[in-house]
Amino acid sequence: VQLVESGGGLVQPGGSLKLSCAASGFTFSSYVMRWYRQAPGKERELVANINIGGGYTNYADSVKGRFSISRDNAKNTVYLQMNSLKPEDTAVYYCKAIRAIGKGEYWGQGTQVTVSS
Repeated sequence: VQLVESGGGLVQPGGSLKLSCAASGFTFSSYVMRWYRQAPGKERELVANINIGGGYTNYADSVKGRFSISRDNAKNTVYLQMNSLKPEDTAVYYCKAIRAIGKGEYWGQGTQVTVSS
């Protein structure tokens, strides 16, 4: 089982990044997918959530209207489009897979996002 995040990097305030999380080794379409982030010295927080079909999403208040989560079950990939980035968005971003029925969850290794001028 693997979840591999990519797309992080350094971006100026107001800029955009699109993160990807590629899944393998499990039935991706049976798992709810989430993005979390963890800033230095802070607890990991839930950023966005998407259901197995992709038709239902929800977001942390701090990113509503700026971030968008989506998934492509044919490509076993979940995305996080991040717009209007702020310095406080700086964190390591992780994807997580949670089995919709029954037990099972997996984490990716994380990708660093730094928002700075």
